[in-house]
Amino acid sequence: MEIRRLGTSDLEITTVGFGAWAVGGGNWLFGWGPQDDSDSIKAIVHAADVGVNWIDTASVYGHGHSEEVVGQALKKIAPSRRPMIFTKGGLVWDPNDHRAPAKRVGRPDALRRDCEASLKRLGVERIDLFQLHWPDESGVPAEETWGGMSRLVSEGKVRAIGVCNYDVPRLERSEKVRHVDSLQPPLSLLARASAAEVIPWAAAHGTGVICYSPMASGVLTDSFSAKRVQQMAFEDWRRTSTNFTEPALSRNLALRDALKPIAKRHRTTVSAVAVAWVVGWPGVTAAIVGARRPEQVDGWLPGGSLQLTEEDQAQIAAAIEMTGAGSGPVRPPRQQAGQ
Repeated sequence: MEIRRLGTSDLEITTVGFGAWAVGGGNWLFGWGPQDDSDSIKAIVHAADVGVNWIDTASVYGHGHSEEVVGQALKKIAPSRRPMIFTKGGLVWDPNDHRAPAKRVGRPDALRRDCEASLKRLGVERIDLFQLHWPDESGVPAEETWGGMSRLVSEGKVRAIGVCNYDVPRLERSEKVRHVDSLQPPLSLLARASAAEVIPWAAAHGTGVICYSPMASGVLTDSFSAKRVQQMAFEDWRRTSTNFTEPALSRNLALRDALKPIAKRHRTTVSAVAVAWVVGWPGVTAAIVGARRPEQVDGWLPGGSLQLTEEDQAQIAAAIEMTGAGSGPVRPPRQQAGQ
C-alpha cells in the first residue's frame, strides 16, 4: 500500500486509515446503533494484518468506548504491525445525558484532561496524532487553544497535533503560533466544499490532510439502499441526516449507481472508487475509512492504491452534474487528475 508523509511531520502513513467512529456503538447522539465489540476488534486487527498503519478515533465516540475498544484491539496486534493511533479531544459531553450535544471547548486545561484520559483508555504511552475535534465555541481564542496543544507535544504526550473542521482564518491564526501538522476535513463525492479552500491552504503550508467520511457514511457503497435506511437502528444518527433522507437520498444513490461501471472497469468495488477519488485529490494525504466487520475493510482497501484515469474523472464529474448530488468542485485540476 502506498505510504505518504503527513505534511512536514515525521508520520509516514498509508493512504487509508481505519476509522473507529462506528466502533463507539450506540447510546450517544452520533452513534451508529448497537455494535458488537468483538466484531470491532476483529475488524481493527484485520486492517492491521492487511497493512493499514493508523487508526483514527476520538474521545467522544461512544463517550470513550471507541478508544477503549481500540485499546483492546492493540493488545491483539503484534508490535511489528502495531498501527499508529490518532485521536481527538475538545468535546465535553454530559455524563448524565448521553443524547445531549457535546460542548466544543478549546481550553488548554480541558484539552490536557482529554489527552490524559485518552492515553489511559487507549493504553498507550504517547498518542501519535492528537487533534482538536471542532473549533472552540466557548470564547477561547484559537491562539490560546493551539498554544495548549503545542505544549502537549513538548511534554512528550503526543507526537504531532492537528485540527478538524477548521476554516482558513482559524488555520492562519493557529499557524502563527505553531505549525499545524494536520487538518481533518470532510471530503467525499457528496461533500466537496473543503477541496475549494482549506485543502489548497493545507497544501500550500505543508499541512497534511486526512479526510473523513470518503464514502459519505455508507451511501457510496455497493449495497446501500433506501431500504437500508428504514432498517437502521433507532439511535443511528444517519436516520435523520440530510444525505439519508429525501430528496437528497435519491440523488446520492443515483450518483452511487453511476460509479458502478467505473468499478467494473477496474475490477473493484464502488467503495474503492469513492475512496480513490478522495485520496487522489491534490493536497490530500489519506482518507479515514470506517468498518464494523473485517469484510468491510476488504471492500474499501483497494481504494488506497487505485489510480483513477482521466476518463474516470470525466465520467464522475458528468455524473455529479447530472444527478445534482452534493456540492463543491466536481473534479481535481485536470492536469493532476488521477495522481
